[in-house]
Amino acid sequence: MALKLTYVLKETGGNLRRNLLMSSAAILTVAVSLALVGGALLLRQGVSNATVQWRGGTELSIFMKPDAPQSQIDAVATELGASPEVERFNFVDKPAAYAEAQTLFANEPDTLASLSVNDMPPSFRIVPTRAEFIESLGARYTDDPGVRAVTYAKEAIQTMLTVTRVLQAGLIVVAAVLLGSAALLILNTIRIAIFARRREVSVMKLVGATNWFIRIPFMLEGLLQGLLGAGIAFLAVLGIRIAMGRVANSNNYQLLQQLVVTPDQAIGTGILVLLIGTIVGVVGSLVAVHRFLDT
Repeated sequence: MALKLTYVLKETGGNLRRNLLMSSAAILTVAVSLALVGGALLLRQGVSNATVQWRGGTELSIFMKPDAPQSQIDAVATELGASPEVERFNFVDKPAAYAEAQTLFANEPDTLASLSVNDMPPSFRIVPTRAEFIESLGARYTDDPGVRAVTYAKEAIQTMLTVTRVLQAGLIVVAAVLLGSAALLILNTIRIAIFARRREVSVMKLVGATNWFIRIPFMLEGLLQGLLGAGIAFLAVLGIRIAMGRVANSNNYQLLQQLVVTPDQAIGTGILVLLIGTIVGVVGSLVAVHRFLDT
């Protein structure tokens, strides 16, 4: 028996209308759970943006003056390389520093417009052999020729990382529970639809309908529920990004400005949310048709 698109769409739409309350509950559960997933992902990306200069275990940064001659830069590099207190270090030149600024100030276009590659201070990113060497290393280079400033991985950064990790883990756990609930709701919605049409299904089998001819409308129903919920979550993710940006800019919260992700990052997160929602819908519908529809 040939499967026509018009038949599939008609049957899927009919199933959704007949189980409107259950379908709406499944869609909203998917939307809420995926919005939490999206929020957790945005938080992780925001923290990654805000801590870009502290990646790789960096505890200390020595910023040189933008006009520091190469001889002064080489002198600091030589001293760092010979110091037993330094486990490793790397040099960030002006183009690399400018690229970092694009991430750090992605939500501050006025600041970015005022910067150029030549204005950026090159820097050394240092990982000491022991944490207690941080202060002594910083003090040693503060007054060196060509050094503009010495900065440390402040406790605030570590606190921010700890708090956001706990918050992110909590969001993921809650989202996982809700996603499981959403999959069960989709499964039950399709089960009810199958039960309501059990006589029609039996007749279709008697006249030669294949298993896939019967299953596909029910499977498409689950896929649409997951996709519609994910679509709402996608809009929620974009709304969260816009709201965070407005709050940060209107109140001049420097840390919050750094945590706000770029539009591309928000769209990428939204696409991932759509994919997860589709998978949840497909899995729920597949389990339903295999469990409650006679093969």
